[in-house]
Amino acid sequence: MDLEYSEGATPLDVDEAQGLRLTHITTRSELDVWEQRNIDQAVVWAFGGRKRDILSEPFIRQLHKRMLGDVWSWAGDFRKTDKNIGVPKERVGIELRKLCDDVKYWIEHESFGADEIAARFHHRLVFIHPFSNGNGRHARLITDLLLEKELGLTHFSWGGGSLNSSGECRDQYIAALRAADRGDYTLLKVFVRS
Repeated sequence: MDLEYSEGATPLDVDEAQGLRLTHITTRSELDVWEQRNIDQAVVWAFGGRKRDILSEPFIRQLHKRMLGDVWSWAGDFRKTDKNIGVPKERVGIELRKLCDDVKYWIEHESFGADEIAARFHHRLVFIHPFSNGNGRHARLITDLLLEKELGLTHFSWGGGSLNSSGECRDQYIAALRAADRGDYTLLKVFVRS
């Protein structure tokens, strides 16, 4: 299958592409439909039922597996290769634990306002880039969980448009993340509630 990637998307390597469980898929649009079906099921699971330890490595991995595990064999596993973004593959677990500890501290000590805590969490999770693919969608979903379940707020609107394909909304999102890479969260804080 030949996949086209939007600006800022992480290309799969050959081994990762072979992890596709659904061999009948031949186009990007078919893949998008099947991934979205799996993600919709994960949303119902994540927001329903019992309280979960959102700020933990096991939950972060389990959510990714729930989101993409029907489609990709590697879902929920940390990436085994370095990508065009992200920390070196051997640092993923370490950086995730540091992020979770930092966010717990920020919440406990009210280091930032709730929206800023969530925006910083989202940015750092995308920056770590723990998985072979689906990192942006995963980071947005878990950020919304953090907002609702831990911070008592409504979900972010994420610019109000599609972030999964090329377009103005995705361009603004990528620009906001790149500004946050430089330590400026202003654009990201505005974007997530626009």
